[in-house]
Amino acid sequence: MQFFYNFDIDTPKELLAILAQNLQKRRLEKGLSREALAELSGIPTPTIAKFEQKHTIALASYVALAKALGYSKVIKELLSEPIYHTMEEMEIINKNKNRKKGRNEIGK
Repeated sequence: MQFFYNFDIDTPKELLAILAQNLQKRRLEKGLSREALAELSGIPTPTIAKFEQKHTIALASYVALAKALGYSKVIKELLSEPIYHTMEEMEIINKNKNRKKGRNEIGK
């Protein structure tokens, strides 16, 4: 049995809240209202408000907002490099670099 330790204690909800807070900060730093960002991004104002307040948004909408704020490069870099925590994990990543399909190894 293989054990993977995860010391990342952020929940998905907490991460979404951070993304929403960061987007709102960047919007306000640029002096943009929600309406102005809606015009730039093509994302409706209520969708922006809902994300900032309730932290719910479709990925395509989030990407459009980030792009409108000038963060295309950052979005493209997300998940672009492998992250490993052990040498064994690094070896698995290197072995599987060119795989086109995964396999279910959960619980093995």
